[in-house]
Amino acid sequence: MQWTTFLRGCAAALALAGATLAQAADYPAAKEANWVARAFKLQSGQVMPELRIHYRTVGNPAGEPVLVLHGTTGSGASMLTPGYAGELFGAGQPLDAAKYFLILPDAIGTGGSSKPSDGQRMAFPKYSYDDMVDAQYRLVSEGLGIKHLRMVTGNSMGGMHTWIWAQRYPGFMDIAVPMAATPTQMSGRNWMLRRLLVESIKNDPAWNNGNYTQQPGSLRLASVFFGTATSGGNHSYFKAGPTREQADKALDARLKADFAGDANDHIYQWESSRDYNPSVGLEKITATLVAINAADDERNPPELGVMDREIKRVKNGRVYLIPASEQTLGHGTTGQARFYKPQLEEVLRTAPRL
Repeated sequence: MQWTTFLRGCAAALALAGATLAQAADYPAAKEANWVARAFKLQSGQVMPELRIHYRTVGNPAGEPVLVLHGTTGSGASMLTPGYAGELFGAGQPLDAAKYFLILPDAIGTGGSSKPSDGQRMAFPKYSYDDMVDAQYRLVSEGLGIKHLRMVTGNSMGGMHTWIWAQRYPGFMDIAVPMAATPTQMSGRNWMLRRLLVESIKNDPAWNNGNYTQQPGSLRLASVFFGTATSGGNHSYFKAGPTREQADKALDARLKADFAGDANDHIYQWESSRDYNPSVGLEKITATLVAINAADDERNPPELGVMDREIKRVKNGRVYLIPASEQTLGHGTTGQARFYKPQLEEVLRTAPRL
């Protein structure tokens, strides 16, 4: 997942320890399970006899269900951080686990769900964002037997999935909160850099058409390059590296930090956004929708006017734009719930139940 900034990259071990402590102290431990979707039909027409969906749940199964969706290359576990779950899932917080039943699935191709690195490599079926959302819907409705959600929310890729959910399954949720995402097709710098990341891996001889014996070195370098170019925020990077020497030190730490990932998985994960375009169905949305973006988001720059234009087509939609500051982290800003905690609390309190 690309919420990582220079500062987090420099302190990866500390952040991991902090996440563990926050989970133990602030909200109930997550429970993990797998569910298998039989005869899963992809948008391409291809059918997977069995699609494994790994998921986590936090909180009271009798509480109001809320679906929480993660970003690219992440998993449900990547939402269990001090900055997100630690701010939202604890007692008295907006998504108090004693009141809500929080569902955090691993999307197709990520985490413990079915993915290329399970064995099929580049022969794994090509999936799309629509397929990922369909799998989440089947998990919730068939696997967990839930007929209605209080809220669907997600960050980055999870935010894009939330836009799809809101129009693909209108009436299935009361509230939709997409974050760090815009409801328009993949384009501009966002898509160009995704292409460059994928091409960097594929053009590495060590990739060997996906039949590598060890992870190609291009995977780490391309991922750090992409993350630096598209997330973190100008203020944060300048604070981490106000001189060339300090910037080099911060970058060196990031390049040397532990990196878990599989090249084929990453190619599929980034390419799956190729036909994302929820703008065609915005009028179908019936849920109360609050789109939360950051003013310094490198992938969804507000100055393009896309959100201002498209939100007018959402009947019950509004935008909360987090102002840029020395505390924000560009595209990674929405990984820190403290920036929008009051807005989330308000919509949960006031949105009607459909």
